[in-house]
Amino acid sequence: MFGKRYVRHLVSRSAENPTDRRRFLRTAGAAGLGLVGAGVTGATLMTESAGNSTPEVALENTSNSKDKDKNQYGYNKDDAAASDAAVLNFALNLEFLEANLYSFAINGYGVPGYLTDGVGKKGGVSGGHAVKFESDAVKQIVKEIADDELAHVKFLRGALGKAAVAQPKIDFKDSFTAAAQAAGLIQKGQTFDPFASEPNLLVAAYLFEDVGVSAYKGAAPLVNNKTFLDAAAGILAVEAYHAGIIRTKLFDRGLGDVTNKISDARNALAGNKHDDQGVLLDGKANLVLADGNGIAFGRGADRVLNIAYLNPKKVKSGGFYPDGVNGDINTSGGY
Repeated sequence: MFGKRYVRHLVSRSAENPTDRRRFLRTAGAAGLGLVGAGVTGATLMTESAGNSTPEVALENTSNSKDKDKNQYGYNKDDAAASDAAVLNFALNLEFLEANLYSFAINGYGVPGYLTDGVGKKGGVSGGHAVKFESDAVKQIVKEIADDELAHVKFLRGALGKAAVAQPKIDFKDSFTAAAQAAGLIQKGQTFDPFASEPNLLVAAYLFEDVGVSAYKGAAPLVNNKTFLDAAAGILAVEAYHAGIIRTKLFDRGLGDVTNKISDARNALAGNKHDDQGVLLDGKANLVLADGNGIAFGRGADRVLNIAYLNPKKVKSGGFYPDGVNGDINTSGGY
C-alpha cells in the first residue's frame, strides 16, 4: 500500500532509529501479525427512507492520463517518503475501521476506549449496533474475524508506542447508504444499514475486506527489510483469509450481482479499470480476486483512501472517515 520511495526511506529510517526498531521487533515477537432497511434476501434489497444528510458520491470513470508519472501502486514518483510511524499509522486507521465493524456486529459496541487514544483528533463511531444473526455458523465466523481485527489494532499500537494515532471519526450510517446508492444497490431516498441483518453485514464486510487485502499487497513486494516484510505479509495473509470467507458466503447466498456492482464502484473510485472483481465472472464463481497469473491485485494508500473517502478526487476526508484519517498519510489520489 506504500510506494517504493516510501519503503526505501522506511528501511533506512529503521537503522537510524534503533529504539523504534527494537519496539517493533519486540511487539512482533510477542504478538505476531497474523464496513438498507430491513436487509438483503437473496439478490433482493429491502430499504427504508433516508434523510437528506446522505453524502453524494461521484463514481464516474475518469481518464487515467494523470497516472503516467505514477507507479503500479498509485504513487507519484515525486512523493515525499514517509517515516516508519506514518506507514504503520496508516495501516492502524484501516484496522480501526474493520475492528469497529465486526465488534459492533458481535458485541453491540466498538473498539474499547483504552485502545482509541493517540496522536491526532479522536472520533467516535456512528451507526453501529449488534446484528441479529440467522445462523450460529456465521456468528462464529464474524466473532473470529472480530478477534483478529482487534488483535491487529493492539499489535500496531504496541509497535508504534506513543506515536500511535487516535481512532478517527468513523461513519457507518450515512456512508454505507451513500456507497450503496452509488453502486446502484438502492435508490435515492432509501438507506442501507449494514447491521440490519446477517446478509447486510456480509455485504458491508465485502466492501472493506478486499480493499484491505489490496492495501497490504501493495506494500509487500516493495519491502526489503525482513522485519517489515514479515509484518505486512502476516496481516495480508489474515486479511486474505477473511476476504475469501466473506466472498464464499456471498456466493453461496446468490449475492454475486451485488458484489459485482460494489466492485465496479470501487474500480471507479480508485481509478482502476479491472483490478476489482465481484464473486461472479462470466456467470461462474470468482472467489479469488486475482489477475491472469493468479496474483492478487495491489493498491497504493492514495487509491485505498479514494474508496474509504468515497471520492475519486484528491481529498483529505469524507465517506467512512468524515474528518479524515489521522497521521501523515491522509490524502487520496486524483483520478
